[in-house]
Parts: sequence; C-alpha cells; structure tokens
Amino acid sequence: MPPTLPPPSTLLPPLICGTATFNDQYNPDPYALPTTAIVHEALSLGVRAFDTSPYYGPAEDLLGAALNTPFVHENFPRRDYFLLTKVGRITGDEFDYSASWVRHSVQRSLERLHTNYLDVVYCHDVEFASPEEVLTAVTELRRIRDETGVIKYIGISGYPVTTLCDLAHMILDESGEPLDVVMSYANFTLQNTRLASVALPNLKAAGVKVVPNASVLGMGLLRRKGVPIGGTGDFHPSPKELRAAIQAASDWSDKQDIKDNRLEKVAIRWALENWIHEGAGVGSSGDPASGIPWTRERIDKYGGNKLGVSVMGVSNVEELRETMRVWRSILDGLENGEKTAIDSGRGTDERGWSLNRQKQVQTLATGIRNVLGKWVDYSWPSPPPGFVNQRSAPSVPAPLPTPDASPDPLPKRSTIKDSSDMRRLSQI
Repeated sequence: MPPTLPPPSTLLPPLICGTATFNDQYNPDPYALPTTAIVHEALSLGVRAFDTSPYYGPAEDLLGAALNTPFVHENFPRRDYFLLTKVGRITGDEFDYSASWVRHSVQRSLERLHTNYLDVVYCHDVEFASPEEVLTAVTELRRIRDETGVIKYIGISGYPVTTLCDLAHMILDESGEPLDVVMSYANFTLQNTRLASVALPNLKAAGVKVVPNASVLGMGLLRRKGVPIGGTGDFHPSPKELRAAIQAASDWSDKQDIKDNRLEKVAIRWALENWIHEGAGVGSSGDPASGIPWTRERIDKYGGNKLGVSVMGVSNVEELRETMRVWRSILDGLENGEKTAIDSGRGTDERGWSLNRQKQVQTLATGIRNVLGKWVDYSWPSPPPGFVNQRSAPSVPAPLPTPDASPDPLPKRSTIKDSSDMRRLSQI
C-alpha cells in the first residue's frame, strides 16, 4: 500500500455485497435474476461495497450494467462505493497468474464495471497456483497500482487458511510489503471456524490490514434444503458424510421450540454477529449501513471499534432485505447500539430484542455444533486430489452478452475523463 493511501481498514464497509450468486453455479440462469434491482436496493439500504470476479460467469457484466444506470449516476457518485474484483481464476480448472493475463484481466474488469479504478483486486483462489505464480501476479498488480493508479489495494483470496497464511508471509518476506487484504470463504461458519482459530494470528503477524469473511453458509452447505444446484449441476466440494451431518443438524434445529430456528437463519446471524467481534482486529471502520442517513459515518461514532468485515451474497431482493434486517439488528446489539437504533428510526426496543435473539441463536448454534460432532472445523481439500491446471496459451475471451435482466442501462460510456486518464489506462 503506497504511503499516500489511507489503510483499507479505515475505508472498507464492514458489510460487502457479494456477486458470486450472479452465476450459474448458484442459480440456473443468472440472467434471469433481478440483478439491477438487487444492486439498486443494496445501495438504497446503505450497502457501499460490491465483491465480484471474472470467474463468476456474467457477474462483472451484470454488476457493471446495474451500476451504469441513471439511478446510480444521479444518486451514488463513484467515490461513495467500493468495487472489489479478482484476477487469476478463469474457469473451474483454468488459472493464469502471468503478468500479461493480470494486465488483460484488470483492463477487462475496468471496462465491464464501467469505472476508471478498482478499490481492491485479489489474486483469486491462490491455492491453485504456485507461490512463485502468486508472487508474480501480486508484483504486477502493484506495478499497475504504482504506475497507473487504477488499483488502490491488493490482496489474495482462497479456501485453505494455512495456504493463505503461508502466502501472506511469503509475500511480505519477498517484497517487504504486506498484503492489504486477504479474503477467506467458508472458514468462519457454524461448521468451520478455522479463520479465527488458525488464520487470524498468522495474518496479523504478516501485516494484513483487513480479512473479510465470505460465504457464511459455506457456499450454500448450511441450508435446510442442502447445497445449491445451479445450471452447472452439483459443484459443491463437500463429501456426502458432511452433507448428511448438516442435514441431521438442520433436522435437530427444526425441532427446537425457538422462533426462526431454520438452519440458514441461525447460520447467517451467528456468523455475522460473531465475526463482527472475532474479526475486529482485522476489520474496518467504514460505513456500516446501519440505517442512519448516510454522512460518511464512522464506527467510532456508532459503536466504538472496528467491525469484522463480512461478504454476503443474495439472489433476490427479498433475501437482501432480510439480510439487512438481520445485520441492523446485530448492530443494535453492539455497544452504543441503542443510540444507533434510535438515530436510525428503529426505536428504543430494538437493542433488547437484538440481545435476546443473540442468546437464542447461541443456544441453537451450540446444539447444531454438538450434532455436527467430528465435522466441526472440517475443511475439504482444495485443490482436489489430482488437480491439473488446464490453461494453455492465453487467449482473449469473447465478451459476454448484454444481460436482459438489467433494465434501464445507460449506453456504454467511457469513464475516462481526460487525457491523463487515457495515459494511465494505456500503461496497464
């Protein structure tokens, strides 16, 4: 991170809207999703960051189309929200961490997202690449950052927490500069908490500023109806024995005399609420989307400390609204939460309700983890045994079709404002 940039822990919002669901892994037809409505509602509810990736099928295009609309341009200046994307992963079995592909991928993301800069760029699923390849990609991203300014912060993402820790230390040792952000997924959930127990001390020691926790349902594993089956079929890497244990835990939770005892409801609130505290040391003090009219508020005004950062994906507006209801209830239960509830217009009783719900969720979570037994903190192998990168000669892919599900888009327009912007982009 250049000394001229503030730490990402002072800027990134504690709640980020993920777009992995804008993909046929999670949904049969991502173009049929109300993606523009989701993005617009998220912004209206105070969400100020979106996480995406070229690997997520049409997600970058869908997100970019939703942001390139009169509603967004007239109400939400680009400086008021954050865009996080990735490089390196192309398909399920294709990866390219070369400097040339990193440059191509960054330029393509800028175009798809209709922006002249990216707030965070991760190397995607780093466990599938060698340490040397990851270092090459990080070095190229930093060159782009330093020479053009189109990238603000740089990080890595992946599943195995030990790999993330090892690479964070390696990059610090080799370059003398720590990573800004390291994102893990499915590692702080009701089933697996290794992000807190194993990764956090190591990532802090490696100088990492922010550690977002993504996929609090374990890529859809922690649901009453089981893992999602999208257009690509059953993609989930969990073994059948773990799925059976999850189903038994879900059945147990359904039998408890506590309202809203469905597994996914318990899992979402438990992970969001606990990561706020567990991840605070590598959290952020950006706008928390508390419902208070947005004035670039800071956590130190409403709650005291940094909050652990979570990434939540949804597939429809109703899921988004429910997620925001839960999130704001959690904020009401924090220190000074009563003031937050009053200032946001939710009322004086909300803090008491939040604290009571916290106890209910903790009771259910303890029982669920007891049922899971030996599967608590289990992690599946990634990459899977026998994995071989199928990448051959790099090629520039054809553009994805314009999504029909994104109403009222503006014509594609350049975000390059002057000749200095043109020079910066040409240097990528």
